[in-house]
Amino acid sequence: MEERNWTLVTEFVFVGFTDQRDLQVPLFLVFLAIYVITLVGNLGMIMLIRADPQLHTPMYFFISNLSFLDICYSSSITPRLLSDLLSERKVISYAACLTQFYFYAVFATAECYLLAVMAYDRYVAICNPLLYVAVMPRRVCALLVAGSYLAGVLNSLVHTSVALRLSFCGPNVINHFYCDGPPLYALSCTDTHLNDIVMFVFVGFNMIVTNLTILISYIYILATILRIRSTEGRRKAFSTCASHLTAVAIFYGAAGSMYSRPSSRHSQNLDKVASVFYTVVIPMLNPLIYSLRNKEVKGTLKKCLMRKDFSSH
Repeated sequence: MEERNWTLVTEFVFVGFTDQRDLQVPLFLVFLAIYVITLVGNLGMIMLIRADPQLHTPMYFFISNLSFLDICYSSSITPRLLSDLLSERKVISYAACLTQFYFYAVFATAECYLLAVMAYDRYVAICNPLLYVAVMPRRVCALLVAGSYLAGVLNSLVHTSVALRLSFCGPNVINHFYCDGPPLYALSCTDTHLNDIVMFVFVGFNMIVTNLTILISYIYILATILRIRSTEGRRKAFSTCASHLTAVAIFYGAAGSMYSRPSSRHSQNLDKVASVFYTVVIPMLNPLIYSLRNKEVKGTLKKCLMRKDFSSH
């Protein structure tokens, strides 16, 4: 009999974190606080960079785009999570599930490539400072950011397309708190071998390309820093990279633990823990990392606060 692309399931039910009602309200308050900090921190970073002409450089252009991505990335998951924590049944329609999966994949992939672009930017700034303005004009920076989004869209289209071929004829309970590939594929009554291969190949390709870009950039950066004779010069050069390295280590560490294995080897409960960090916590941490470890951003913030305090008097 010819296989048909149809589905009997019209909605999915999330297991979430717990079915104990007395824990759901505290969890709601925790995730609400994280989401508010994420929005305030990333919007604040964007506004600070726009407010100070001294921050109108390629590095801060990329940081402001990272903040915008983190807002979109977090907003594709967290509002639905907050709503579900206050609901009796955590139900999502088939169409809404695939839509969430699509946008989540777009923003996650775009962030991978943007972090690689930021590593290349640091390479040019430290290893070829005299050519920095010529190599990284505004047009090139805009094209690099647009390329990151394009990679996200193309990658997401591939994953969503192969997900559409699956049939779901029950059960419909997803052991997760959002629609991601492995827990969704586990419910299909269609062979998911192709989906597993596509996810492994495309996620692997994206991570290899972006990781190699970051690794090669920092090998050259380290070699250049070691050639700097003054301790102060080395410290200043390394401090411009420390925030980015911290963000990269956190992001890729969580992503690698989730997607480096075939879905058959996934522990869904462990993946939920990693997913919380990957989708909810990291977008909150990025603006803190780039503000607390950056003297220029802290200086701009102080100037804005002093200006506000002066105007109030």
